[in-house]
Amino acid sequence: MALEGRRRDQRTRPAGIFVLWSGSLQSRPALSNQDTNIPVIDRRPHHAVLHAVQALPDFRRLLELRAVSQFGDGLFQAGLVGGLLFSPDRAATPWAIAGSFAALFLPYSLLGPFVGALLDRWDRRQVLIAANLGRLLVMICVGALLADAASDKPILFGALIVNGFTRFVSSGLSAALPHVVPTEQVVSMNSVATAVGAVSAFVGANVMLLPRWLMGAGDTSAAVVIWLAVLPVALALWLSVRFHRHLLGPDDSARAVRGSVAYAVVTGWIYGLRSVANVPTVTATLTGLAAHRMVFGINTLMVLVIVRHGGGEHVAGFAVTVVFVAAAGLGSFLANLVMPAAVRRWGRYATANWALGIAAVVQLSGAGLQIPVLIACSLVLGTAGQVVKLCADSAMQLDVDDALRGHVFAVQDALFWLAFIVAITASAAVIPDDGKSSALMAAGAVVYLVGLALHATLGKRSRTSGTV
Repeated sequence: MALEGRRRDQRTRPAGIFVLWSGSLQSRPALSNQDTNIPVIDRRPHHAVLHAVQALPDFRRLLELRAVSQFGDGLFQAGLVGGLLFSPDRAATPWAIAGSFAALFLPYSLLGPFVGALLDRWDRRQVLIAANLGRLLVMICVGALLADAASDKPILFGALIVNGFTRFVSSGLSAALPHVVPTEQVVSMNSVATAVGAVSAFVGANVMLLPRWLMGAGDTSAAVVIWLAVLPVALALWLSVRFHRHLLGPDDSARAVRGSVAYAVVTGWIYGLRSVANVPTVTATLTGLAAHRMVFGINTLMVLVIVRHGGGEHVAGFAVTVVFVAAAGLGSFLANLVMPAAVRRWGRYATANWALGIAAVVQLSGAGLQIPVLIACSLVLGTAGQVVKLCADSAMQLDVDDALRGHVFAVQDALFWLAFIVAITASAAVIPDDGKSSALMAAGAVVYLVGLALHATLGKRSRTSGTV
């Protein structure tokens, strides 16, 4: 009872940053369409964010968990990419790069919505504990495989399992956020959480440069990086244990999936896709997000091939790739500063439309394929893409019933990587040996425009029903 009282007190505490009520087709049924048409905005200054975070102890714990989790993930992913794609001992043709990404992310992308149903069935605290423990143990094994100079297949298989656990953790953290934040602060606190996660992943990815510089570009340095990543994951495991049972959800409601656990898993895709289709704000923003991820896949492959073709398998060439990814990461961070203010002024619908339109123009401006220009484009595109993703996150956290929120976040995660893999695989079929293709850059601009058209069209349904 004391726990429920504290959660209820957190949810009903007066707004700390700004208030953006969004109409919902599934959650908050007590609100009428008339209520959802009125955006209630708290215009206090942005420095109040820190005070708001301090006033939400459970959110602060969730933030700490996200920070160390994504630091470990950034370190692990950078070590893996350095060991497999930028090792002088391993080949990395365009098809090999595409195949590596597909092997790492495609299986869980297809299975994720099935497994994601468990986030709406089991205590999310227990899921976070089990997932962090699982990825810790498998990370140790992946490091051992690299140290033993094993072939790519067992390393990729181990990394696939690690990524599955990591994405389970990520979806669980996103689905749990509304349980530790008052409804009127979900948009702003989600931006804070995403910013902290992006910075943590960026720092983790750059930490791997030190052992690579000290020990060279071989498998041994990659193994050391993987083993270093075990430390923050172990800390994430401990932080997961600190939460009270059932604090992070899921809630039981009339919309919860009934039946056995097996039934919930088997029907995971069905309930997830149905929930997405029933909420126009989610449908619209996910189409825009898919367009961004496809363009990011095209650009990522081009940069990797251009760097490799220029003899960039060593530290200097790998650093160029890190700068490219870092620029996108910095853009993502900036988006967390821009998005709440933009939504306050224009609403989620117009904000995402503007982001996609700007992205199309910027993508086309990089058709000259000069590395400095591509890095600058990566910065702006990272900002635009993250704005769209934050709009999607807000739609799922505000407009979707908690009993189905895990399903929807699992579908988003699957779409996030499926779009990337499809684009990078299709690009590998047409990209020249040196990676320089202005036509692919132009194709990326077209993809953004298609995403803009779909978002604008589908988003009209939400505006008609009073959801912004």
